[in-house]
Amino acid sequence: MRVPSRSPGQQPGSPVSPTAPARRRPSGATPRRVPTPEPDLAAYRTAVAELLVEVGALADASSTRARQVLIDERLREPALADVLDATPQGLIGARETLLLEMARYQPNDRTSARDLTALVRIYLLSRIDVLWWQDAPTFLTDDQVNGSAELVDLEWLRRRDLLGFRYQEQPATMLGRAARGLRRRLRPDLTPRTAGLLFRRARREVVALLNDIAREFAAAAPPATPPLWVTSLVRSAEHQYRLRRLGYAAMLPSGHCLGYSVDVELAWFERFGARDTLAEVLLNRQRAGELNVIDEGQAWHLCLAPTARRRLRRAYEAEMGV
Repeated sequence: MRVPSRSPGQQPGSPVSPTAPARRRPSGATPRRVPTPEPDLAAYRTAVAELLVEVGALADASSTRARQVLIDERLREPALADVLDATPQGLIGARETLLLEMARYQPNDRTSARDLTALVRIYLLSRIDVLWWQDAPTFLTDDQVNGSAELVDLEWLRRRDLLGFRYQEQPATMLGRAARGLRRRLRPDLTPRTAGLLFRRARREVVALLNDIAREFAAAAPPATPPLWVTSLVRSAEHQYRLRRLGYAAMLPSGHCLGYSVDVELAWFERFGARDTLAEVLLNRQRAGELNVIDEGQAWHLCLAPTARRRLRRAYEAEMGV
């Protein structure tokens, strides 16, 4: 199947005369560095949305080659290429990784990528996280997460009533898992259906962000709506690989492994009439340039923008009295 290109192609231009005199820089002058413009993230998100429509039209197994041609052509368009080329992998690396993720994709009950279209959306939008935080160090191992002075213990804060959001930890024992399963059978809608946090640790700026979102959500949501619920925070790259082996759409590199990404529950709030309210709160913050937001179905992925980091660090220190 042949996919027509939307690219205008090379445009003819005026030839340069080989006899035209070259402009010389004065001796000893230092060339001015022209600042590289920031990629247009609004245009990137729009281009991703348009690409997803085309990927969805080529969803059947017989269209594998056509999907490859489509991805190859569209990713070269400026709105997409400008962002991908600014990431550490560059445009070619991002393209090859996406095609490999698509070739390996197997739908299952665990992954947030319910189909190939969702996989492409999650991968491409998560590249904004990587673009923003490409100079941040990665938490490579579980021990690095547990021992990092850059992260604070959520349980310590929760016991002092300093958190406006809720979470649950993953059960550490067989008995704990059995008790969790029993509660779900007896009261299936009491809490979101999520495995819980393996690491109950977070960056200070992320705690301030989640507290801020929780306050805004509580003020806008219908009465008796439960507080914001967080399903995932910082992860090690070691854990990210474990999730991939289990079938989750755990992308690499990931903002989770840098400590600046979180996942928050959306679907559970539908029963309280508050899902759309929370979605609008998050999307408004994306429009304001504070977040990158990815719709992953049951939960939405959020990544803090570097421009908001300093303000939120000050907010954390003011809230905690440090």
